Amino acid sequence: MTVTPAPLPAATAADADTLAVTKGHGTQNDFVLLDDRDGALDLAPVLVRRLCDRRAGVGGDGVIRLVASELVPDAPDDARGTAWFMDYRNGDGSVAQMCGNGVRVFARYAQHLGLWDPEDGPLEVGTRAGVRTVVATAPEVGDGPWFTVGMGVVTLVGGDDALASGGDAEVHVGGLAVTRPGLSVDVGNPHTVVVLAQEGDLEQADLTSAPVVRPVPADGTNVELVVPLGEEHAADGTAVGRVRMRVHERGVGETRSCGTGAVAAAAAVRAWGGPQAPAVWLVDVPGGTVRVTLHPDGRADLAGPAVLVAEARVDLAALPA
Repeated sequence: MTVTPAPLPAATAADADTLAVTKGHGTQNDFVLLDDRDGALDLAPVLVRRLCDRRAGVGGDGVIRLVASELVPDAPDDARGTAWFMDYRNGDGSVAQMCGNGVRVFARYAQHLGLWDPEDGPLEVGTRAGVRTVVATAPEVGDGPWFTVGMGVVTLVGGDDALASGGDAEVHVGGLAVTRPGLSVDVGNPHTVVVLAQEGDLEQADLTSAPVVRPVPADGTNVELVVPLGEEHAADGTAVGRVRMRVHERGVGETRSCGTGAVAAAAAVRAWGGPQAPAVWLVDVPGGTVRVTLHPDGRADLAGPAVLVAEARVDLAALPA
């Protein structure tokens, strides 16, 4: 039997020296989660960086703050109609529009806090990229629980011209001698997908520093390195594509997974493959596997696990300066 501990109460103004946090991950893309439903916390970039510090802090790729949507000044208009907003910050303290793994972990966190019961229906999550709808779903591989997120419309920024020319960017990756073409994909946040011919190239790539992308994206970009692994068939006969992926996330570095990156990778590989390419893709990342479903109207769904692993109360004075 699995026993889920009761959530720790959030720190209040009267308890300003400590902060209640939860640690969670989606395919090892990990986050520090904060229950700030009343909007009392000043989530300054320096606090985010201190919490995400992997040696002297809690450690994480980013911070996710759960807050009432009506209390977020820069929330998009459609997101203001939701109860809860996912305020996501990269590990360097910068604000990010979206995080596909993060939305699933946010939903699991809301469930844990008693703010959502999957049996009552979908959870509408406010994000800076708009509303994202989450439902509980059966695990595809590995351990659950799994959730499916409606990721909205995926856009190939350069359109048909970029596809015809093999890409709309040039990407130099450390460890790889040749500059590669990249395809710009918008999943509510920016991505540049680079397809490699073999897994050896993927393993050789050095992502300890950010790949150089030309033209330089105005808001930065996440870079996905992808190797197509062919197709298989589900039990119902549906063709399922498979790719292996590594990713360098802007404001973070290489991460074990990236949900929006998986969607971008599947969309790019399918676009390059043409109309006969599968609509469903399994994306293998260092931290596990997620499933991407691409719909005819351009929308995408992302399914994968969301796990909460720990709760703690952080001594803010002990965090790194």
